[in-house]
Amino acid sequence: MNTLDTSAPPPAAPPPLGAWESVDDLYRLQDARLPAALGLARRSPFNRPRLAAAGRWETAADLDTVPLTTKQDLREQYPWGMLAVERRELATYHESSGTSGEPTPSFFSERDWHDVTDRFSRHTVGLCHDDTVLVRTPYAMLTTAHQAHQAARSRGATVVPADNRSLVMPYARVVKALHDLDVTVAWCLPSEALLWVAAAREAGYRPERDFPALRAFLVAGEPLSGARRARISELWGGVPVHQDYGSTETGSLAGECAHGRLHLWADRFLAQVYDPASGATSREGRGRLTITTLYREAMPLVRYDLEDTVEISSAECPCGWQLPTVRVLGRSGQGYPVAGRRVTSHELEEQVFRLPAEYGVLFWRARVCPDAVEAEIETAEGRGALAAAALTRALHTGLGIPARIRCLPPGGLVSPELLGHRREFVKPRTVFGADEDWNRAVQYY
Repeated sequence: MNTLDTSAPPPAAPPPLGAWESVDDLYRLQDARLPAALGLARRSPFNRPRLAAAGRWETAADLDTVPLTTKQDLREQYPWGMLAVERRELATYHESSGTSGEPTPSFFSERDWHDVTDRFSRHTVGLCHDDTVLVRTPYAMLTTAHQAHQAARSRGATVVPADNRSLVMPYARVVKALHDLDVTVAWCLPSEALLWVAAAREAGYRPERDFPALRAFLVAGEPLSGARRARISELWGGVPVHQDYGSTETGSLAGECAHGRLHLWADRFLAQVYDPASGATSREGRGRLTITTLYREAMPLVRYDLEDTVEISSAECPCGWQLPTVRVLGRSGQGYPVAGRRVTSHELEEQVFRLPAEYGVLFWRARVCPDAVEAEIETAEGRGALAAAALTRALHTGLGIPARIRCLPPGGLVSPELLGHRREFVKPRTVFGADEDWNRAVQYY
């Protein structure tokens, strides 16, 4: 690997939130920070030749001379081609989940982590010493659980590290922890909040009544329609559902204010929307989101294409944060052709969760065929025919597509055994007593 260029100074501390009077002022701060940010980026073997040919930078528009950084670039630079500091300065190494291809590497210095946790802590949930935070996203190579854990601890909160898809924490145990530990904030995928409804009912609880300490869901990791957000809140007795938006490569990129709008942390990133057809970029409008880090030192990113289609606006928000807002519209290239149009999972989800609550729909799945959408939904007993008819009409009138709907009874998609099972965790053993089953020696889970 090429030797590092460490001549650039360490990153300066970013300004505190609210140190500017308008979004235009913030954009000017971004431009002023850009030369130093690109100086940090130039220290990595990957960025050095790309930036050397790009000339001087004075405004965000000057970045158009730099090629986009893609997820494939990150994969090809595995493991250390993006590294911009000495290895001894690294705090953690991570990889993405790989849901859209091979995992991408990501790493952070200690100073980078201070920035990550600070950004994550800004959201309107407002973690504090009185909170007990259940962290139910993966403690693995991803950053998601680690940033929530560190952010909660930095605010003095108690953390319950519940992990995700863990054999040690089945759904029944998660529900028990939510109830018995008086969890106040749950950090999870939106799907988890629905699974816990079913698991709580399986355990004899009423989610809308029996978890009085719970004051907020903080969710990320999946697209979330307005209808599903509203249904989750309703099922939990009005507990609000707040979103965070980010990635393993970047950490949190945006969080919600008290008015339910996602604000980009544009004092830490220079965000642009990119039009693949024309190659043009701008700070606002609709297109693919690209970001340039302003203070990151271990793995600076320049025009990194997250492959998400977004809409960015500097319109005034009542919260007064003076940060641009972002609407995340989905992953570029998503959508399935059906009956002469393309339909997205977000559109289908919106129609499913607009069904009346009394139909009892928590779980569903769909397969998009050339001529129609085939869907299966779990419904309350005796509500299947009504739900099927209503969803068929909604897909026809709302999306203009035909549908074939099959309704299943409770447990048809998510079994009660999965929700209520308290699987024994078996530690590796090699020596057993005469009255024990030694076949357990190979049961490491």
